[in-house]
Amino acid sequence: MAVERLLTERDSAPPVGPALLFTRLKVTSADERVFLCKLAILAVLTGVGTVLALHRNLWAASAGTVLLAAMFTHAVELQHQCLHHSAFRRAFPHRLVGVPLGMPLLVVYSHYRVRHLQHHRYLGTPQDTEFFGFDTRGPLTFKVLLRGLLDYPRLGTVAAEILRAATGRWAYAYGHVAPAMRRRIVTEHVLLGATVAVLAVLAALGHGEYVVRLWVLPLLLAIPMHFLVELPEHLLCDTETTDVLHNTRSIRGSWLSTWFTNGNNLHIEHHAAMTVPINRLSERHEETRSFAVHVERSYADFYRILWRALRRRPAAP
Repeated sequence: MAVERLLTERDSAPPVGPALLFTRLKVTSADERVFLCKLAILAVLTGVGTVLALHRNLWAASAGTVLLAAMFTHAVELQHQCLHHSAFRRAFPHRLVGVPLGMPLLVVYSHYRVRHLQHHRYLGTPQDTEFFGFDTRGPLTFKVLLRGLLDYPRLGTVAAEILRAATGRWAYAYGHVAPAMRRRIVTEHVLLGATVAVLAVLAALGHGEYVVRLWVLPLLLAIPMHFLVELPEHLLCDTETTDVLHNTRSIRGSWLSTWFTNGNNLHIEHHAAMTVPINRLSERHEETRSFAVHVERSYADFYRILWRALRRRPAAP
């Protein structure tokens, strides 16, 4: 599979109506500066979270754990922009930055990139394979949502992928992947495995408290936090159409939710032209409001809609 071809094939063809929504843009030097500022903010807040998480006061340490979990989640949203090569004007920095952004949450950059671009290409078809395992096309029940929220088995899946990569047995399960891309994916799995091994050695040498406070506890909290960020994208939308104005949701949100999700709230705008820099998506939101079906004012509005939908559906057998 040629990954770069996926970047251009599934920028959705514009229907009659919106024009700006489907217009592609190149990354500018100003867009690069915006992304670098986001990385700087991530670094500062991660530093604050680290100091708090190591504090002896329980409340301060708890606040640090929550902040680190939020930064793990935010980092994956920044990694998402790198997947689309919409953060920098040249291609090579995206992998250089994207690989470490995903490591705290055990997300392998190139593997995520291949599957996520397939998701863009095949959204609204049975071939859709989003990287994170929750399937919005399946039955919607409290049990299913809880399983997605507490998707700790994914950690075992990642461990198995690392083992297969380290032993030369890794294979892509969702179609063909080019040999060069396979090498990248294998290398990044091995790098992630080596990082986890170093943390395990540090714990064995008596530094386990640091590993638990600064990675394990935030990781366990970040998994449900990330699920809640990703959930609104396509849930309760029309999964039988390839029309992005019907199969995807946008949330206007606040400046805080837009920053924290790195524009993931403007998801219709992103699917309509996926290589547009994230910081430019808000310019298209008025068109989205005029033409799209699923547009909410806030995340609270979405979760109220979800609650009503759950209450209307019969319990799972």
